[in-house]
Amino acid sequence: MATPFESLWTGPSPTIEDVLAARLVIAPHLYRTPLVHAPALDRILGARVFVKCENVLPTGAFKVRGGINLMNRLTADERRRGVITASTGNHGQSIAYAARLLGVPAIIGAPEGANPLKVAAMRALGAEVALHGRDFDESREWVERTAAAEGYRYVHSANEPLLIAGVGTLSLEVMEDLPDADVIIAPIGAGSGACGHCITAKTLSSRVRVIGVQAEGAPPVYRTLKERRMVHLDRMETFADGIATRIPFALPVSILSRLLDEIVLVSDEDLRRAIVLLGEAVRQTAEGAGAASTAAALHLGERLRGKTVVLILSGGNIPVEQLGEFYADRARVAAVASMLRGPSGTHIRQRGGEA
Repeated sequence: MATPFESLWTGPSPTIEDVLAARLVIAPHLYRTPLVHAPALDRILGARVFVKCENVLPTGAFKVRGGINLMNRLTADERRRGVITASTGNHGQSIAYAARLLGVPAIIGAPEGANPLKVAAMRALGAEVALHGRDFDESREWVERTAAAEGYRYVHSANEPLLIAGVGTLSLEVMEDLPDADVIIAPIGAGSGACGHCITAKTLSSRVRVIGVQAEGAPPVYRTLKERRMVHLDRMETFADGIATRIPFALPVSILSRLLDEIVLVSDEDLRRAIVLLGEAVRQTAEGAGAASTAAALHLGERLRGKTVVLILSGGNIPVEQLGEFYADRARVAAVASMLRGPSGTHIRQRGGEA
């Protein structure tokens, strides 16, 4: 089906063959992550629910898959010059981790208010971290200027086929472990993860639907797909730094506009509650972006009933102080406790349509 975004990206687009090749590159460095059945979420949603735990990877997030794939494909000259990228944290950690594996110098541009846990982790991995700008997009603009001036190999966080092929290996694992999956729900920031699911899962299964999630306060991809034009936001507001962006990017939009089945928005309070729910129901720590799929599942409600659903817990890099604040809210904790104690399906929202 033709879309108004087909001419946005004129470079190569990743394919299932690229994902299969990426798995061979990544396998010596990363273990397969668990796909955990969550009976408590089964009961809440009236569905068969599994959680893909990417938070257990060495950097605490799925993006390290893409970083390792890309870094292994650099030319000798690119490795010598070094790489530079912009990140709020998880992408930067993936590049820093992969750069250290291969001895490549790496500079990460991050916003001045970036998650201190993620900044410290990038530095601990040996990357130089430069704090510039009020958000990801201002950091990215500084990185692009610096790459052009200094000759570094610029690694775009989204317009990189090798990154998308790398993170697509996550979906390959999901479909091998659960070939009868009906729905995969994944967060969307820049969009590489959701693209990986669209390319991989939908190639391997004709039944699976891929649903993306953005924060209500940072919905550039949601609005772009709904309005059928590239929507650049002047500002965004969400604590979930992994999905906090103001600007959509060409390669992900060209893929998502063709293959993504649906995209939904969730509030920051939805994300906070989902973080607590995952901690109690699955015993896993999620950051805001990592909890977005669970928040979306609660939002979709009745539409998931009876289906086999995979929730992508994309990362768990949340400051302990923030986690403590979320648990300190008695009303929030009481709401989650009520979900866990209540009869099957009583807390899911009623939504029309079919998931």
